[in-house]
Amino acid sequence: MTEDWAKWESLVIDGAYPLRRFLTRSDHSVVFLTEYTKNTAADAVIKLIPADPVAAEAQLVHWKAVATLSHPHLIRLFDAGRCQLGGHPFLFIVMEYAQQTLAELLPRRALTFEEVQELLPPTMDALAFLHGRNLVHGGLKPPNFLVVNDQLKLASDRVRPTEGKNGATPAGDIRALGATLVEALTQHRPDEHAEAISLPDTLPSAFADTLRRCLSANPADRPSIANLDAQLKGAQPPSLSPPSPSPSPSPSLSLSPTPAAAAVNGTVPHPQPGRVESARLAAPQPTLPGRPMPGRPMPRQRVPLPAIAAALVLLAVVWAGAGLFHGHPKAPQPAASTAPPAAQAAPPVATAASSATPIPVPPSVVHQEIPDVSRRARASIRGTIKVSVRVSVDRSGKVIAQALENRGSSRYFARVAGEAAKKWRFAADSQDLRRWLLQFEFTRDGTAAHAVPRL
Repeated sequence: MTEDWAKWESLVIDGAYPLRRFLTRSDHSVVFLTEYTKNTAADAVIKLIPADPVAAEAQLVHWKAVATLSHPHLIRLFDAGRCQLGGHPFLFIVMEYAQQTLAELLPRRALTFEEVQELLPPTMDALAFLHGRNLVHGGLKPPNFLVVNDQLKLASDRVRPTEGKNGATPAGDIRALGATLVEALTQHRPDEHAEAISLPDTLPSAFADTLRRCLSANPADRPSIANLDAQLKGAQPPSLSPPSPSPSPSPSLSLSPTPAAAAVNGTVPHPQPGRVESARLAAPQPTLPGRPMPGRPMPRQRVPLPAIAAALVLLAVVWAGAGLFHGHPKAPQPAASTAPPAAQAAPPVATAASSATPIPVPPSVVHQEIPDVSRRARASIRGTIKVSVRVSVDRSGKVIAQALENRGSSRYFARVAGEAAKKWRFAADSQDLRRWLLQFEFTRDGTAAHAVPRL
């Protein structure tokens, strides 16, 4: 994996996925920004790994099975197949584009105990979902904790079936989760063979003990996800052993070749030089709870107040789990302020007036590209259309990646804002990567834009 990967930019994989920009690489894979036009979110990533002649077909079957999973805290897999680059065979997988990872945050600072607590609920929810289907994550580490549109998600391309005592097991996920939490708190991953781990003195003793149990060398001593959840909530777990399967049948996923998978396997020839071939994956469309079937009216039901309260609590937990990546948690604000209006603090983000009054440009912004809006489109505006675009900026000040954070009410204005965001330029800086939020406001009288630095 020592290639100059940037030279492959502009190539198209499988006739559908342009390698728009080289993003990163590891010892066994390389990742590019691409497009997935079948999804409303055009930005996606494509990961390329060298095709192992022995394991390639099994890997494609695994990815096909994982693509059928639907969970709010797992990265969605869109497509996968085979391709050729530079005369070498590769496997590719197309996934959701994430704006940030835990690995990008930790070099700057460690997480607080409160932030780790916010990170845990969505993480354990995703692991419980996998473990309940005889699957394991198999790759819990900071690069695989991602944020997609302010929602925490785990990378899912490493998901695999449970393999018994000496293979991938839920206990292995627990150990990897414990190691990741220690790394998040200390900025150092614990030594796998160390007998003791160093933790912050401010960490509550009960939580520290739970982390040490997660890292126990004996898998039987590690808590299951259910036990871990109970311990973190202050409840006494019934036992330290994983819960026995429920007598009632539950949905499960088999990653062994099925007749459908065998049919896919039979249609995938080995790649030949000069040809780009693919085993297609059809990404499932998730069914949201409470959504009526097409053509069928939704019956009106009375929702009890306790259910509404529980839903609000759940939304708060999910929001907090993703929000921690944007900086230290803010102190809770009082429900009502007694200060007069003149004493209220100004909002952190300036907004454009209906007359599109220019907003002062920060010194870090070298070039501010304002979207070119047609007269006909502007005449259709009622009020103000707001679009937010998150951009990544390299050391030279060039925008190297962008993603819509708030699409507003119009696809047209979201598209022109996204195109304009690519042309912004910032002052050079010693940091390898910086993030900004570009906020565009469209009115009949004009367009205003504002840049806000983000962690």
